[in-house]
Amino acid sequence: MYDQLLRKEATLAVIGLGYVGLPIALEFAKQLKVIGFDINAGRVAQMKEGIDPSGELEKKDFEGCDITFTDSLEVLRQAQFYIVAVPTPIDEHAQPDLKPLLGASGSVGKVLEKGDYVVFESTVYPGCTEEDCIPVMERLSGLKFPTDFKVGYSPERINPGDKEHTLRRIVKVVSGNDEEALDTVAKVYELVVDAGVHRASSIRVAEAAKIIENTQRDVNIALMNELSMIFDRMNINTYEVLEAAGTKWNFLKFSPGLVGGHCIGVDPYYLTYKAKELGYDAKVILSGRTTNDNMGAYIARKTVQMMIKKGKDVAKSRVLVMGATFKENVEDIRNSKVADVIQELKNFSVNVDIVDPHADSDELHHEYGFRLTQNDDVRTDYDAVIVAVSHAPYAAKDEAYFQSITSENAVLVDIKGLYRGKMKDLQYWSL
Repeated sequence: MYDQLLRKEATLAVIGLGYVGLPIALEFAKQLKVIGFDINAGRVAQMKEGIDPSGELEKKDFEGCDITFTDSLEVLRQAQFYIVAVPTPIDEHAQPDLKPLLGASGSVGKVLEKGDYVVFESTVYPGCTEEDCIPVMERLSGLKFPTDFKVGYSPERINPGDKEHTLRRIVKVVSGNDEEALDTVAKVYELVVDAGVHRASSIRVAEAAKIIENTQRDVNIALMNELSMIFDRMNINTYEVLEAAGTKWNFLKFSPGLVGGHCIGVDPYYLTYKAKELGYDAKVILSGRTTNDNMGAYIARKTVQMMIKKGKDVAKSRVLVMGATFKENVEDIRNSKVADVIQELKNFSVNVDIVDPHADSDELHHEYGFRLTQNDDVRTDYDAVIVAVSHAPYAAKDEAYFQSITSENAVLVDIKGLYRGKMKDLQYWSL
């Protein structure tokens, strides 16, 4: 299979062309013949024009690539090596939502032929590839695993907005259902990963490795958030504490904040779901999740308390929230915890305006029910400003700017500590 791909006698297909799939597809397309498949015809049309719907890649990134973008199963049928990179979200009850993954498995199953390879990149709980995805492919293809086709798992490590830790620069974990599959999958990924690959002993080990990467971060950030709430009661600035503690050589550098997005705020629930299924209650992980999920409401309540202390009539007050994406310098609004801050403020009858240089107003309205305020409509009498996301343009803002858009006795809430030590007159608070 590997040699056939190199000679372009076989075709590699990537199913799901979002933040993860599109960069992978384009990187492979610099050396191999590639099919980029997505069920969203509108997104496919954009990519045919060299446009990344996610706003991460530039037109030049599409140049010189041997790739066919399609939403047609008949075109997808021409491939022999499939990489599945679809989202794995959670539902409203924080349970794994496998519909996109099983749908993609079904699409592959409809075109799968004997001797083909299927590699999954989507984040799942250990066992999902073999217990949930393979049976779907067997049923729809009429083939038997592992006799008729090979399967691998190589967890994605794409970090939206990060231009340093790119696909080529990050070690890629790879796995296969047997030694032959592992060797082939490893050699294929080595074509596009300069940092090399780590060969996991099994698919389940690779799945587990991915799920704990973000679970570890989630638990550590939860600890920082809890410490921040404790230190706030002591009138101690958390960031100053972290700077002091960080002078120790083995201190782990995490900071408090809103934990959203499609990874850290989601992946731990896949692990706790599987643990629960096996009769184990993951207390530490779920405790961390609870802490992080409640941070938006905590920040909003703290803002309201500070406004009241400043003599503001909350129901008549207006607050500006700066930033609506799940993290800095990206367009991605998935699972943005800024929405929790806004909703809690509205629960207090506060009037809220929202600005963001990256987010799309229509997408925010569809997902969360609010729209962005246009720059020309930004007021000069806000009773509080919450800098929720540390987008690059915000770093240049100074106290004079915030004074120009706020009323007397206004409050500045700086979630990420962007302006610590720079405010002299404004009432200032950060986590």
